[in-house]
Amino acid sequence: MSASTSDPLWPRSFWSDVPDADRAALREVLAELLGRGVLLGDEGSGRELYMLARDHYRTHVEDYLAPLALELIVDDENSLLQARPRTESCLLLGRFDKDETLVLLALWRLYDDEISTGSQEAVIVTVDQLWAALKVYFDKVATPEKSQIESCLVRLRRHRLVRTLKPEGMTQAGEMQIEILPSLSRVIPFDDIAAWQSRVETFQPPKDGSSIEEVPA
Repeated sequence: MSASTSDPLWPRSFWSDVPDADRAALREVLAELLGRGVLLGDEGSGRELYMLARDHYRTHVEDYLAPLALELIVDDENSLLQARPRTESCLLLGRFDKDETLVLLALWRLYDDEISTGSQEAVIVTVDQLWAALKVYFDKVATPEKSQIESCLVRLRRHRLVRTLKPEGMTQAGEMQIEILPSLSRVIPFDDIAAWQSRVETFQPPKDGSSIEEVPA
């Protein structure tokens, strides 16, 4: 299908090779990457968006993100796209507060421990398991209580770093399941467990409660 200039929201000189039929979908791809940092392509409408961007507009999206200092990650194994910031240059950054950062670090370790065994299954833990891990990893730091963990997960869920599921018959908040998505490991990448441990050992919560981690906003 040939491109046209009938769409008033699409500048005539911008990606003129993109046909009308693909423009709305490409807008959704960019909105997901800029608004959430990740586009999940393993289910629903996200699958079509993922395949469209991966198969037909990968270079377009890479070129669009590059001036914003965002790197496009195409994860074929897990069917997701991720806009990873080059932190030394990127100005589009959001911030995690102290509790969110502790949860993020704990989830990174739980994910890495599972993946390092060679498991190909989705990594799923419960709130109870996450809370117990926080107490082990940060035994000298005030960590969020179980009642606070769900609110911490809201931000991570928005950025497509986790999924949450309340299993049938759930009676306690600690039974809620958390699927740790592969995108999480790229938000705070560590080369190995030693690098993660070094970060944990030197971690001190900011006195003013300000944030210390940054992700695409």
